Amino acid sequence: MIYFDNAATTFPKPEIVYEKTLDAMKNFGANPGRSGHRLSLKMDREIFDVRQKLTDFIGGDNPLNLIFTKNCTESLNIAIKGIVEEKSHVITTAMEHNSVLRPLKQLENIGYIDLTIIPANELGLIDIEDIKNSIRENTKLCVITIMSNLVGTITEIDEISKILKENNVKLIVDAAQGIGYLDIDVIKSNIDILCFPGHKSLFGPMGTGGLYINGDLELKTIIEGGTGSFSLDLNQPNVYPDKLEAGTLNGTSIVGLGAGIDFINEVGLKTIREHENQLKDKFIDGLKNIGGITIYGPGDSRQGHVVPINIRDLDSSELAFRLDDEYGICVRAGYHCAPLAHRSIGTEELGAARFSFSYFNTLEEVQKALEILEKIAKEVTNGNI
Repeated sequence: MIYFDNAATTFPKPEIVYEKTLDAMKNFGANPGRSGHRLSLKMDREIFDVRQKLTDFIGGDNPLNLIFTKNCTESLNIAIKGIVEEKSHVITTAMEHNSVLRPLKQLENIGYIDLTIIPANELGLIDIEDIKNSIRENTKLCVITIMSNLVGTITEIDEISKILKENNVKLIVDAAQGIGYLDIDVIKSNIDILCFPGHKSLFGPMGTGGLYINGDLELKTIIEGGTGSFSLDLNQPNVYPDKLEAGTLNGTSIVGLGAGIDFINEVGLKTIREHENQLKDKFIDGLKNIGGITIYGPGDSRQGHVVPINIRDLDSSELAFRLDDEYGICVRAGYHCAPLAHRSIGTEELGAARFSFSYFNTLEEVQKALEILEKIAKEVTNGNI
């Protein structure tokens, strides 16, 4: 089996992630922060250690502002609904995942906000001037991805944040695809809230994610409940992380996520990125020599380790099914929860078959995929499929 669906979730994980997750579950899998016994305190300490690792990894300075969630979707909902102001104007882009678009559209539908969606071109790139020109007197928030989950286009966050800060507009960044691939520094880049999953390029287990609040922003709560702290108070605690972490955390998987961060730090983020870029470049260069294949995205340094393709008028789902059923190659077809991005690059009818690479993929796997795609493309061209 060859796994090229790492933009959905990385697989396999580093061995240390499996080991640490199982160790936590078997040896100190108690409820963190709810009891005073040694197992509960052990889990609590381990979770705090991961808070610190993640905070350091993204250039933050306060681990208490690192909030754990179950995925990036939950992080984005907490961030957007926690900071947005009624009757304010919000800016986002056509390259966003539904985890951004749907919460914002819901707020627009009920008349809570005005929403502007910045268009993208056929390569999946946005024009920063369009963001600048969309800012109004009541613009309070911009929500934007740092890297597209469909075509891997990388957003110029530093330039955008500079424009936003000059206009007193808050910035929420969806780092679902970018974290673990790009160098991210929330302070240097003036990111107000960074949202991320644990199960993608951070190599953590599913059911993990988080958001980091840069500075002293006060977010409204969308979930209230037990925190193990201030238990005699009927009101939700007003201190982070307790304020936004109601209910029992996925402690054992958070410990596994910490092991994923350890792995990245040991190997080096630059080393991982260079390897994934090597795979991406080989794949794109090889595809250019195959007739009948359309490659989407800029195909250069503006594109990360995510490459969608189509073969003539073959439905992307049929292509993905053949790759899996006949050759054991796993990719994601369809619309990738990014409808406006597909409209932008012209794949609204066919969808696209997305190949996404990880540190654990090899050049040999890429070469094999190219050979199989060439075979399928010839069959489609000759009418044999």
